[in-house]
Amino acid sequence: MRKEVIMPKIGLDMEEGTILEWKKKVGDTIKKGEILAEIETDKAVTEIESALDGTLAEIVADEGDTVEITKVIAWVDTDE
Repeated sequence: MRKEVIMPKIGLDMEEGTILEWKKKVGDTIKKGEILAEIETDKAVTEIESALDGTLAEIVADEGDTVEITKVIAWVDTDE
């Protein structure tokens, strides 16, 4: 089943984040807790961890893209 990875809301005032770097590429196997990407907000640089085990199926937001919170940034194929 394909599940979404969204831009997380890290702080109360956060409205968007910028993808600085993808640590995984499409086709990579990922495990829960592994770092998927590094994002920048107006206050900090943060790593996004995977909440799922599976395969990174699609990256929707490229490095340098600014994305609103709760918007899809990637898709993971999983057995869950």
